[in-house]
Amino acid sequence: MSEPHQFPERTSRELMSLGLKGRCPRCGAGSIFSGYLKIAEACPVCKLGFGGHDVGDGPVVPAMLLIGAIVVGLALYVELTWEPALWVHLVMWLPMVVALVLMILPRIKGIAVALQHGYRSTEEEGRIGGH
Repeated sequence: MSEPHQFPERTSRELMSLGLKGRCPRCGAGSIFSGYLKIAEACPVCKLGFGGHDVGDGPVVPAMLLIGAIVVGLALYVELTWEPALWVHLVMWLPMVVALVLMILPRIKGIAVALQHGYRSTEEEGRIGGH
């Protein structure tokens, strides 16, 4: 009989790094996502099930706060420095908001899934640390 593969216990920093990259929190090689924001059923490498990892709207709040701080800060600077027309603000900031959401949201969602796995805050059976 072969012994099951032993995966390393990961620190919060390692889990967040793997989640940021969209990698499996157990093996570090497979992908968390099967689509842009769709969580995969299981890791294609180590077969870790992601069925119980539902982060819901959790990643949206930090994404909104981060993107809001960036865009409002820059818009305030532009307004106080050059006083452009309202349509200039719309043309500048709307595409930036969309681009930042598309860039940041999957990374924050990956971090949430990895931390859920590391601290076993799902309904799945398993030891703390994801073994």
